[in-house]
Amino acid sequence: MVIVNTHEAKTRLSELLQMVECENERVTVCRNGKPIAELVPIRMTKRSIYDPHPILSQGVILGDEISPAMPIEEWPEEYQ
Repeated sequence: MVIVNTHEAKTRLSELLQMVECENERVTVCRNGKPIAELVPIRMTKRSIYDPHPILSQGVILGDEISPAMPIEEWPEEYQ
């Protein structure tokens, strides 16, 4: 795992993203020595797409109507 401060993260963002993408590296960004964010490869976070928060799986309220949740089978392929 790589740890950088916010200034270094801004300065080296392209390089850090390359490390995350190509080397599956995790990058922790700190402010005043405290972690505030983490860059991780997207495939590592994909799990959360399959397990949506229970409230989100009930549907979305648009005005006065409730839109049913979209079944996972209908999601675009890149999110499955």
